[in-house]
This record gives sequence, C-alpha cells and structure tokens, in this order.
Amino acid sequence: MTAVTALRGMPAADPIASATPVAPRLRIEDVRLEYTTRQGKTVLAIDDISIDVPDNQFAVIVGPSGCGKSSLLYLVAGLNEPTSGRILLGNEEVDGPGPDRGMVFQSYTLFPWLTVRENVEFGLKRRKLPQAERDEIVNRYLNETGLAAFHDAYPKQLSGGMMQRVAIARALANDPKILLMDEPFGALDSQTRNSMQKLLLRVWEQHKKTVLFVTHDIDEAILLGDRIYVMTARPGRLKEEVVVDIPRPRSLDMVMDPEFIAVKRKILELLKNEIKDDEH
Repeated sequence: MTAVTALRGMPAADPIASATPVAPRLRIEDVRLEYTTRQGKTVLAIDDISIDVPDNQFAVIVGPSGCGKSSLLYLVAGLNEPTSGRILLGNEEVDGPGPDRGMVFQSYTLFPWLTVRENVEFGLKRRKLPQAERDEIVNRYLNETGLAAFHDAYPKQLSGGMMQRVAIARALANDPKILLMDEPFGALDSQTRNSMQKLLLRVWEQHKKTVLFVTHDIDEAILLGDRIYVMTARPGRLKEEVVVDIPRPRSLDMVMDPEFIAVKRKILELLKNEIKDDEH
C-alpha cells in the first residue's frame, strides 16, 4: 500500500503545515486499475492508491500527463470500475454513477437542444421535484453563476466560459455530495480561465461542497485547493499529500506571495523527476 505522506513538522504559520484530521467524505482504499489495449497488452494505469478527502474540502489532483489523474476521477464517478480496491462516498461503496456525484468535464457536456435554464433544470426534472422548487433552485444558481440574463440561450450561442458556467450550475443544482471536476478550465484562454477560477472560488465559499478537482496547472491547484494530491508517473501512485494552509478567501494576486511560492516550489520539486507521457 502506498503511504500518504503529508508535510508535517512545519511551524504553525507555514502554508504547507498539517491540518487537523477531519472525517473523510471520500475514501479511496488500495485502488488499482489495469486495462487491456487493442493489441492485447495489459497496462497498469493506477497502482495501489489510498486517499481520504475530508468533508467540505477542496481537494486537487496533480501529476504528469499519463499518470491516471482522470482515470481516478472516473472511478470515483462510477464510470469505470477499479481492478481491485474500493471507493467509499460517506459509508456507501461506489458501484456505478449516481446523483450523489456531480461531474464537470473539460469538454462542454451540455444538451444542445435545451436552453441554459433547461440544462440546469434537467436533473431536477428527472428527480420529479415540484415546479416551484425547481424554479427556486435554478434561479439561485443562474444568479450565482452570472447566467440569469442568458437563461433562454442555447449552448451554441454561448462562449466556452459561459458553457462551463452552465455545466457548474447544472452540477450544483442537483446538490451532490461531491463535485468531480476534470480539467474544467483546460480548454479556456487565460483571461477566461482566471474569471472561471474566481467564479468557482466564490461559489465554493458559499456552498462548501466537497470537491475533487484534476488539473495540470500548479497555480490553479494552489489557488483553489485545501490539499493537493501529487501523483507519480505511470503507473500512478500517490507521491505526497500537500496541505495548503494559505488563508481564504484567496485571489489571483496571491501568486506572488511568499506563502504561495513556497507551496509551488514544493510541488514542482515533487514533480521534477516524473516522466511525462500521454494522458489516458
């Protein structure tokens, strides 16, 4: 079993000091993932990973391309099954997709034939909530994500950033136990990405959902995360858990602060000797 190594023994003011243990919302226990290629070759993608994500915390996974970051997220989502090990959400073992997990992908997974409002309302209608309750929930998230003026627009009429706002609003509207985000801002230009990071920080501060977020961007990981799980190159193992003790609320201008730079230097050092490969 791969040991989870947190950064400990630091002074209280250190930004990567240990936090008080909290009961986990998500528990990944000894998870291993193998798959077979079309040529019949067996590939070990994830090797014996164990992670505890505390309730209401923003957890981020970083690592070299091909290390299995997205594969791990898909296992938590129930879209794939681990070869061995198990994943628990609360006290329930994950055995398939479910409404207790909201998923936001890098690609814009909206229903093109539905308006912004109808996309956000989709899961609520499937749950057969009363119309008045649906309207209240949808209006709340349209307002929080700055989409109220675009409620009747169709996805093809929106920018990439606006479509991701819809995807986030739709995921949150279903009140999931955990929000899973796979490089959600990776396809956006720098300015739009910064805007979306600020939006996500604001919405997370309001709702304090447990989040598991995959990114290649170290600055993004530190800006958003309470803790960062650093993975090795394939086969993906947990190299170290870095607890980010930078006070909230956070803003983009923190990237030049000494505390921020200290955390970034630590993560870059952890990743320095990892081999890059194609993401899977």
